[in-house]
Amino acid sequence: MKITRDNIDELNAVIKVVIEKSDYELKVENTLKDYRKKAKIDGFRPGMVPIGIIRKMFGKSVIAEEVNKVLEESLQDYFTKENITVLGDPLPHDDKEPEINWDTQSEFEFVFDIGISPEFEAPVNEKEKIPYYKIKIDDDARRQHVDRLVSRFGSFKETERVTGNEMIKADIVQVDKQGQPVPEGVKVEDASLYLEFIKDEKIRKKFNDLQVGSELELDMHKAFPSEVDLAALLKIDKDKLKEIKDDFKLTLKSISVFEKPEINQDLFDKIYGKDVVKSKEEFDQQVDKELTASMEREGDYKFTADVKDYYLKKFKKNLPADFLKRWLLKVNEGKFTREQVDKDFEQFAGDLKWQLIKSRITRENDIKITEEELRAFIGFNLRMQFLQYYGIPNVPEETLAKYVEEALKDKSEIRRYSEKLIENKVFDLVKKNVKLEEKETTLEKFNKMLEK
Repeated sequence: MKITRDNIDELNAVIKVVIEKSDYELKVENTLKDYRKKAKIDGFRPGMVPIGIIRKMFGKSVIAEEVNKVLEESLQDYFTKENITVLGDPLPHDDKEPEINWDTQSEFEFVFDIGISPEFEAPVNEKEKIPYYKIKIDDDARRQHVDRLVSRFGSFKETERVTGNEMIKADIVQVDKQGQPVPEGVKVEDASLYLEFIKDEKIRKKFNDLQVGSELELDMHKAFPSEVDLAALLKIDKDKLKEIKDDFKLTLKSISVFEKPEINQDLFDKIYGKDVVKSKEEFDQQVDKELTASMEREGDYKFTADVKDYYLKKFKKNLPADFLKRWLLKVNEGKFTREQVDKDFEQFAGDLKWQLIKSRITRENDIKITEEELRAFIGFNLRMQFLQYYGIPNVPEETLAKYVEEALKDKSEIRRYSEKLIENKVFDLVKKNVKLEEKETTLEKFNKMLEK
């Protein structure tokens, strides 16, 4: 086997691979012998089919399979030996697939274009300075956190009049300009509307002082500009909203106000369990403890974004853009046009650069994960999913273990969790080794930074 490389420039090269009969012949013969042992052909006992018949039936497909295996393995070995980081996958030179006659050829030549990663540095030491935001726990942050805790155990109580941000149940009917129901128009009974979600101030004021039984005509598109929210409210497909130009009449059936529970021992027991928190002072201490952990998580989240931004700005080298666009079109054949690839290429390039940076930091710092670490990481994430989506804080260990085992049977899940765990280790390494420029800020200012 012969492999030669013709460098076009620093980022592009042409690779020629010549595979000779000696490179695959033995593997083909061994595979055909294995086929012979398993073949079931009428007129022959198992394992006694003449090798000539096996070769005639399967020879071409086995040669093609083994040649492709040799090609793939030889390229990978070559790239490793030459320390070449290939971007994407090798593409047929000039997009021309080789013409192969599997009946007559014994030597095969393959020519590929490859895109090469540029050389770059990704140092992780005290010379690198990255901001780290510490969020102050002020009275406003405490109030918001307590409000979230308390609201989990509140309830709706019916009231007689609309005074502010009540929850309303109403029958909704599509009406024409004369206020009459549209034949076969949209009708929804007992629809739930939260007035705080109506963004238009003038529309929201129309509800003031209304009572049960009151009627009100609305431009629902204006009241609920989110097509997803409006479609859910009217219980129709989002695509049908564009066909509806009429207003809607609402007939109020009930008005409810959300009441928060009193902050007392009963509430403490509901939140934390019986007698875990026994006084208002202990409750305040627990709130500060939770806020401290929450603010640290928020600071870490911002830090990860700043780390990516920092190293991407240091990545001054170009990528083989033309090659990568060809590759994207190839692997997404029929899904994207060249115009779409051109439009989204900058975002793709940014993601690819971060992957290269992350891989370099991982390699240079010998970052690895063990099976035990992966199991624990999967378990932690599954536990968080149970809490977030199902409100289950304490999943039985045997149940969690079962879900972890299921995830470990799925290669795509293993790859997804492994990549995320490696990335987390990269961020941890950076946090421990670079110079952190600590900056104190309020929760309000911090949230505004995240919105940018």
